[in-house]
Amino acid sequence: MAKTKTFEIKKHERETNLSVVRRFTKRVKESGVLRAAKKSMFASRKPNATKLKSAALRRIVKQKEYEKLYKLGKNF
Repeated sequence: MAKTKTFEIKKHERETNLSVVRRFTKRVKESGVLRAAKKSMFASRKPNATKLKSAALRRIVKQKEYEKLYKLGKNF
């Protein structure tokens, strides 16, 4: 499990609730906790070798088909 940072923001004397929330959000943004969480949340795995090979073969077949149609004048 990832190590998480904890933030303790105490309300100063004569400080509004809105300014406390603003200070907290600023502190969280500066720390990079949200960025790291979103990065791990939306990270995608690398495709395996079989998928890479099949994708390459599909590209080759499609390219040959395109070239064939181009030579016949059917694909512009």
